[in-house]
Amino acid sequence: MSAFWYAVVALMFAVYVVLDGFDFGAGALHLFVARNDRERREVLAAIGPVWDGNEVWLIAGGGVLFFSFPQAYAAAFSGFYLPLMLVLWLLAVRGVSIELRSHLADPLWRQFWDAALCVSSALMAVVLGAALGNVLRGVPLDANGTFMAAWFTNFRVRGHAGVLDWYTLGLGVFALVTLSAHGSLFLVWRNQGAVRERALQAARVLWPAVAALGLGGILATELVRPEIYRQLGARPWAWPLALVAALGLAGAFWFRARGRELLAFLSSAAFLTGTLAATAAGMYPVLLPSTLDPAWAVTAATAAAGEHGLRVGLAWWAVGMPFVISYTTYSLRTLRGKVEAG
Repeated sequence: MSAFWYAVVALMFAVYVVLDGFDFGAGALHLFVARNDRERREVLAAIGPVWDGNEVWLIAGGGVLFFSFPQAYAAAFSGFYLPLMLVLWLLAVRGVSIELRSHLADPLWRQFWDAALCVSSALMAVVLGAALGNVLRGVPLDANGTFMAAWFTNFRVRGHAGVLDWYTLGLGVFALVTLSAHGSLFLVWRNQGAVRERALQAARVLWPAVAALGLGGILATELVRPEIYRQLGARPWAWPLALVAALGLAGAFWFRARGRELLAFLSSAAFLTGTLAATAAGMYPVLLPSTLDPAWAVTAATAAAGEHGLRVGLAWWAVGMPFVISYTTYSLRTLRGKVEAG
């Protein structure tokens, strides 16, 4: 059961990154692809009806992590207390900027909330990348399974490492570029006119940067956690996940160049999903590595809840998830097509 729930947690967070990722990407780009009030309302018309529903996947993933691996949840949420407060503030600012932006027709009011949306979206993308970097690199877990991570220490990846170092910041930059590229294809698919053309120009620049930074991230991860790739290579069942990532990256280039807007966006989603799923497969069964002693890592077996609790959770999850998937599918399908400023 612990292996099943490990896969479920990884999949739910991957879905969150795909869905809310294009919201963050569009938000980070909207000051550049939209030059006047009407164009910026067109960007908001694309993400406005779905961003809060996409955010629910983060809450659902956290809830599943809480009941399936309570030890990992307790260690991560106590050790990353301050970074998690930053995440809450950024999510709040993102939501408030979308909701309040058009309440007044004053240009200064709207410019302020436009800037708030751009900054909060970009920082959230960086935070997501840095969070992944901390999970891959490890945290200073002690023998009791607890830690308290400072914002930064000596920028090294061993010992009492902080939240930020050269590796986690590098993955933060990679996440910002990748989610911006993901958001650009979403805007190309959902928008028209000048917004679409500028988003297409952004995609032409961003996707080569994604490929280059992705290669750099692979090399950096090989230096920090080489066992991830050894384990991935030793597990044939995980190879299709890496293939999905590679085909998704190629598809983003191929379909964008040929004007296949929806297929290009879906390829971007496949790249994100395959990358995160393959990473989780390479890490299994570790949930949180320790930078102090590998023996102190939190694993799926040691952190899992009791067998009875996992079975009860499976019953509720099997009932609830079809509704969540159906609602997400219905909302995206209903809102397909080009948007106009409301």
